[in-house]
Amino acid sequence: LPNTHTHCTKTDHEIKDSNLSSSSGNTNMNGKSLSCNVCGKNFKQSSDLTVHMRIHTGETPHHCKVCGKGFSVTSVLKIHMRTHTGERPYSCETCGKSFTSSSSLTIHRRCHTGERPHSCTSCEKAFSCSKALTIHMRTHTGHRLYFCETCSKGFSCNQSLKIHMRIHTGEKPFTCTICRKSFRHKGSLSLHMKVHSGKKTFSCKLCGKGFFIESRLTDHMRIHTGEKPFSCKTCHKSFSCNQSLTAHTKVHSSERPYSCEKCGKRFRHSGSLTFHLKTHSGQKPFSCEVCGKHFIASRALTVHMRTHTGERPFSCTTCSKSFSLKCILKDHMTTHSGERPFSCQTCGKSFSLKRSLQVHVKTHTGEKPFVCGTCGKSFKSSSNLLSHMHTHAADRQHSCMTCQKSFSTKYLLTVHTRSHTGENPYVCNTCGKSLSCGSSLKAHMRIHTDNKRFVEDVGKSSALRVV
Repeated sequence: LPNTHTHCTKTDHEIKDSNLSSSSGNTNMNGKSLSCNVCGKNFKQSSDLTVHMRIHTGETPHHCKVCGKGFSVTSVLKIHMRTHTGERPYSCETCGKSFTSSSSLTIHRRCHTGERPHSCTSCEKAFSCSKALTIHMRTHTGHRLYFCETCSKGFSCNQSLKIHMRIHTGEKPFTCTICRKSFRHKGSLSLHMKVHSGKKTFSCKLCGKGFFIESRLTDHMRIHTGEKPFSCKTCHKSFSCNQSLTAHTKVHSSERPYSCEKCGKRFRHSGSLTFHLKTHSGQKPFSCEVCGKHFIASRALTVHMRTHTGERPFSCTTCSKSFSLKCILKDHMTTHSGERPFSCQTCGKSFSLKRSLQVHVKTHTGEKPFVCGTCGKSFKSSSNLLSHMHTHAADRQHSCMTCQKSFSTKYLLTVHTRSHTGENPYVCNTCGKSLSCGSSLKAHMRIHTDNKRFVEDVGKSSALRVV
């Protein structure tokens, strides 16, 4: 018979070379560590190497008798069984929250102490557990281990893939016990519950605005500081919060994972789909207390209220003119810059706004998609139809105090009144000429921004030859 000691030594060398398990659980007899030939990690016991190899092979020999889920070691199965029994033997001394394992309690305690022992070597961001750091590191390497079978989108961790799959399945397993609203994420439900409590524990020291969570306050503070630390790698546009960047990146991809079951229209964001679904149901849950008008979204109601309060929070830094919407201010700024980035491919005429070009193109196609429900007359734009609808309005409640002429809107009366007062509040920054309304100023600005084309258009319309 061969020497027993020699036989054990040979077996240990074989394990080191081939990573085969001996299941003996004994320490390597020659004092050398056993190495994994896949990732190079070292182990003192062959049993530890055996368990480790299951990470690479995916082997899960220990199965739960209740749900059939498999695990690589019995200790993890034992912890898993507590999810079925409800047993949580480890409790936090600070908040009383209980956990199924001591390691989970250790990690949880760090949310009270603020301890984050695991730091990223690339960006110095710190984490309370090593697993969170491992997942974070994949944002630097771009490594995606888990892929969606439906849309092929990749994820750095399996949990993110599971949450993503709920987009396709429509599953919302977390339900509010008060209003029965459902959510895909447990965190979203926790945040929603604060809406019912009404408690906004985090307040801005500059403007006093309150927030339910600290991260929203952090994002809000950047409005005051102007800080935009999140940049798009494709177009380099910067954003004040990561959520805005995530939403923006979808502009560069063709991905539209949210689909309407009724009309098939697809959307980039779940919020856009939720808003769209109300167009089918006709649901308008947000009502104006002043005039009773109803709206699909709370944001639309907020903007509408400014017509009653006169609030115009967005001001032009050049002429100090203020607006109720940020997008209107952005459009207004083009009147100062003279920029006309949108050109007609048919006649070459350029416009400062994309929607102005879209309306203009219809002069070539003859398209008039907006039809009056009263007389059947059609128009190129919704604004023209809206103006036309006032001709059918029997009630002209806005009357001129000077000549008693009546108008269907307060704005038309205001513009008309200037014909009596001589007031011309819209002033051209180039030549100083003043006009009674914004549309007249916009038309006038074309003389300066595109003088040659303007003269040619006038010449053609009046049948005069311009020399």
